[in-house]
Amino acid sequence: MLRTRLSQLLPLAGLISICGVSPLAAQDRGDIAVVGGRVVDPASGTDRVQNVLIRGDRIVAITNEPVTANRVIDASGLVVAPGFVDVLARIRPDQEPQRYKIKDGATTVVSMHGGPVDIPGWYAAFQAEGSLVNYGTTVGHPDIREAAAATDLYAPASRPQLARMREIAAQAIESGAVGIGFGINYTPGASYEEIIAMFDVAAQHDVPAHVHSRYKGSVFPETIVQSVQEVIAAAAITGASAQVVHLASSAIGSMDVSLEMIEGARRNGIDVMADIHPYLANSTRLESALYDPGWQERFGGVTYDSIMLVESGERLNEETFHYWREQGATIITFFIPKQEMLMALKHPFVMVASDGVIVDGLGHPRGAGTFAHLLGQLTREEGHLTLMEALRKITVMPAQRLERAVPSMRYRGRLSVGAYADITVFDPNTIIDRATYLDSAQYSEGVHYVLVNGTVVLDRGEFVQGVAPGQAVRRASSEGRP
Repeated sequence: MLRTRLSQLLPLAGLISICGVSPLAAQDRGDIAVVGGRVVDPASGTDRVQNVLIRGDRIVAITNEPVTANRVIDASGLVVAPGFVDVLARIRPDQEPQRYKIKDGATTVVSMHGGPVDIPGWYAAFQAEGSLVNYGTTVGHPDIREAAAATDLYAPASRPQLARMREIAAQAIESGAVGIGFGINYTPGASYEEIIAMFDVAAQHDVPAHVHSRYKGSVFPETIVQSVQEVIAAAAITGASAQVVHLASSAIGSMDVSLEMIEGARRNGIDVMADIHPYLANSTRLESALYDPGWQERFGGVTYDSIMLVESGERLNEETFHYWREQGATIITFFIPKQEMLMALKHPFVMVASDGVIVDGLGHPRGAGTFAHLLGQLTREEGHLTLMEALRKITVMPAQRLERAVPSMRYRGRLSVGAYADITVFDPNTIIDRATYLDSAQYSEGVHYVLVNGTVVLDRGEFVQGVAPGQAVRRASSEGRP
């Protein structure tokens, strides 16, 4: 009899509030309730213990009152935050690299560096695979160049090629690309005229230009300051929104002046911001134009043994440098002064993004641990930011950067009634990155739950099998209604 009685009562357990008081009316019942957690929402400034009620893919209540739901997640002692938004990720349609992002707390991952010109094909691949995270991409300036037959990296595009590039860029944006991603340092022959033309296309379509600015000593410029000036000038001339990406490496040796220029531009109505990854090394291909003669000066006087092969962990010397530059290899270069990275990190117009991905167990640790490193090492352990400041740089701030191009981003990166239920629940006392330069394929620790569009994808630190709730993040005319 007792067993029968219990079996009748158990399905009602989700209706009982943890406070032990009467539940809300039946029509207020949700699918999931996250209760008793410290709700920290930089968009509203909220920082207090509350209950979050979810129905479908949306948040329907954030309240001090008891809530009822089919499933109750007890978040006592944990922080309940908006899902993290990574606007400089390298993302693929297979779920392996996405799992590292989920364990690091990310729910929306956008490749602002740039994707291929076949934007419909890019999104179709994610839809076919099913994604754990929300996903989006810009169209890449190098890809646009190649599609227009401007294949010489060291020569400016011709007038006919430039006209074709404008057409290709516009078509990609109209197909859903959320902006144009520039790697100007990888195409050092790109002229002022070419960059301004691409910025102009971005401005006409009201999408941002995300720019890896030139390093000094390539074809142009002579100084880092001039490379940042080029981005600001292009934004001023065309009216496009601009973002200087991974500023800590792009502005090495001139961080204070670069930040002052960004501040001055913003005071004068120019929409320019920046982002960083919070590490002291970058990663790219050794055969790229970045490592043309003069690379040691470009990187602040580093030596050959500042370069490490990702695949083996081997440090290079002059002989092996030239061998692997000929063969091609993914490398990590240690050259970013910590004081410059921290100067950028603390700046109010600089957000944090990973610029990384883990593929086949290899990569830069930023591909697995950027957000846990920010929250654990740099915020909790070293105290460079408050928790609210750190969360702002990885939630509402990057979401707002995309809102004009993607109106649905107004409903991500924040905890509010009507927002998408992208939620990260973590322990502020234990969150930390475990990925290292020699072993980057390590999940971050301390994230207990991750919800994407109201679906639990990480449950008590474990992946939920068979779910793929991620939605496409596309330019306004190409996405569904928010």
